[in-house]
Amino acid sequence: MSPPLASTSGFLELHQPGAPLVMPNPWDVGSAKLFASLGFKALATTSSGHAATLGRLDGEVSREEALDHASEIAAATELPVNADLEACFAKEPAAVAETIGLAKETGIVGCSVEDWSGEAIYDAGLAAERVAAAAQAAHSGTRRLVLTARSENYLHGRRDLADTIGRLQSFQEAGADVVYAPGVYAIDDIAQLVSSVDVPVNVLILPGGATVGELASVDVARVSVGGALNLVALGATTQAARELLEAGTHSFWDTAKAGQKARDEAFGPQG
Repeated sequence: MSPPLASTSGFLELHQPGAPLVMPNPWDVGSAKLFASLGFKALATTSSGHAATLGRLDGEVSREEALDHASEIAAATELPVNADLEACFAKEPAAVAETIGLAKETGIVGCSVEDWSGEAIYDAGLAAERVAAAAQAAHSGTRRLVLTARSENYLHGRRDLADTIGRLQSFQEAGADVVYAPGVYAIDDIAQLVSSVDVPVNVLILPGGATVGELASVDVARVSVGGALNLVALGATTQAARELLEAGTHSFWDTAKAGQKARDEAFGPQG
């Protein structure tokens, strides 16, 4: 039996400035169940983590594959799920809206739209039009989605805080429920970004960056890690496999036993 649909309004209410919602990013059904068992209140898909399960790089997954993946993660637990839909697999606003409409059928409660085309950052005017179309689609009908609008400047070499803030402000005006500028790193810049908008702000945890507590102190409302936890899994697996191949030893069983315990607690012990 499929779990009941999570509440969209309940998901948005979890976004509390100063007490941020911490969302891990599962990459398959097993990791979704594992994170749910640990006590997280919501989940978010990761485009890079999902691509890795298919042996591909980020940006190499089709819309159909991304939507099927979102559906699988949404059905895996009773937690609300926010879907990483990249740039909604479209340039024109009408096609962006079409992707959001299809996403509403997957069981997710929220999704995102980026201003990166895969080759360049969209013109600010077109980026806002795309968010407006996405918001209209997300908020119409009987099932409303929480829309997160993302400025990708800092992930693609455009470290322009003023432009990034201007984009997030235009996304808010276009109807976004949450705004997000992954890659903004310095806590003072994050604080300035938060104070410049009136909707919840999501921040990406980065190496050497602010802790959740520090982000809470500047009123961040949501924290996520993107593909980081998937990379942790790949890194640990690579290290263990190299030990087996190159040294012939098996100290990796110490980590494996911890994984076995976590698996049994998440999925139920074997009979």
